Amino acid sequence: MDLLKTLLVALVAIPVTFGQFCEHQWEGKWADHEVDGVPYLQARDYIDPPDLEIRPLIVNGPSRNRVDLIFFSDGYTLEEKEKFFTDAQFLAENITNGHTFFDVLPLLNFWAGYTPSTDSGIGTGGVPKNTVYGLYRDGTELRGVYYDKPEIARAACQSTDACDYPILLGNDPLYGGLGGTFTVITSSPINGPAILRHELGHSIIGVGEEYDGGQVYTGVNAAHNASSVPWTSWYTNSSAEPKVQRSNMPIQAYPWTLLNTTQSWSQSFVSAGSYNTHLVQVSLSGVTSTNDLRVEIDDRDVGWEINPVVGVDRYIYNMKVNEALTPGDHEIKVTLLNQEIEGSAQLCNLEVIEYGEEFDFDAGYYGLYPTFSDTNATSFRPTNDLCLMRSVYSVDFCEACIEGLWLSLLGSVRLIENYTEIVDKEGSTLVKIDLLPLAKYRQGENSYEEAYEIIWYGGEENIILEDWTNKTHAFIVPNTTEFGIVVRFWSEQIRATNHTALVDRRRFRLIP
Repeated sequence: MDLLKTLLVALVAIPVTFGQFCEHQWEGKWADHEVDGVPYLQARDYIDPPDLEIRPLIVNGPSRNRVDLIFFSDGYTLEEKEKFFTDAQFLAENITNGHTFFDVLPLLNFWAGYTPSTDSGIGTGGVPKNTVYGLYRDGTELRGVYYDKPEIARAACQSTDACDYPILLGNDPLYGGLGGTFTVITSSPINGPAILRHELGHSIIGVGEEYDGGQVYTGVNAAHNASSVPWTSWYTNSSAEPKVQRSNMPIQAYPWTLLNTTQSWSQSFVSAGSYNTHLVQVSLSGVTSTNDLRVEIDDRDVGWEINPVVGVDRYIYNMKVNEALTPGDHEIKVTLLNQEIEGSAQLCNLEVIEYGEEFDFDAGYYGLYPTFSDTNATSFRPTNDLCLMRSVYSVDFCEACIEGLWLSLLGSVRLIENYTEIVDKEGSTLVKIDLLPLAKYRQGENSYEEAYEIIWYGGEENIILEDWTNKTHAFIVPNTTEFGIVVRFWSEQIRATNHTALVDRRRFRLIP
């Protein structure tokens, strides 16, 4: 509690606005800027990199043919070195153990690169501490975490072959993050993995938000009209165009205000009264018990209860109310009941969403679900709240995002990892190939079907060598000067056809 009070003591109440900001700012993969025409992470400014002690966390193959994610330490002193490696290992395992990045794990490596900081922790109030990358919070609220030394982070990434996606890990136990060129997270045991999943979705897949109140809605999980939708192949009812799920958001606010027992925080809003149920979402920090706080609409308790494992960290709560809001004016009110936590209890954001009678809440239903931006503009997403790009505590991407994840990662590697040639005494050549460990070459089970199709061909006429179809080796008879191979990958998680990332080709010329 003392740590949170220290963070929040300087906070002043911010006037209520509707959809003022998104949860944790990000830049998006397409926003990676260039320096003199060179992508930012590759551009050189001749700054010495920090000394790094790099340890493997999860390694599935050589960096030359894997996508490498590496955690860089910030705010970990020399005495906290092992804490950093433990924190990084926890995060890597959390996001790959059975969910999120589990299916694509054979394409990934995870590493941790440690550099000691002079100070422990991260800065607040826009002032970095004396740390390697200068991580800090802009104010004191549990929200975005920024970096002051991007040139040092870039130099660190350039100094190792194990850095495709750099992650700056701040030694801080509370909520906060950033996405973009450098993914920034904290060591919060609850929110660290959740934000890491979400921000890597932005960075790797190149998708925008799905939650309400954001600013960027684009990519494979976003549509701005019902006639141009990227995920039509994932519709639950593929024989008919789905109806737009009828919903409405009458209020969205980001108060970022400390609560007190003297006066409740409240805001009025108007409902059309034409919906059947509603949901109240609030995010809070610094609260320790269900008895500390009450959330009401029109003086009726909506049933908020604390998540006991969160402690004083920020958490996003959803309360479904199976009643309609009547037409006209309403008031939402948050009341602090425990005077002892004044100065630490904070209301971060809230919203109310109304649902029509026919609204499909099935987590596995794919159709057209409205999303409301910070300006209340409407776009559409594939599912209600299955995807972690909407619900930050979900551990799963929707199928549209998973497909995008596959295609992005496969576009960065080769299906054919290695090949060897052995000439026997009769003059035939045995050619062997090693494939990425997918399909039947996976180590461990996979819950989705996938397969390789392998076609060998020879001669200038490109005649298919049918004896070797779907085999990882072939005997090339003497006097054959040219031959080739085509490998295609198929997964039921990928419904795109003829995508270049799904095919690898090699052509060989034998020296007589």
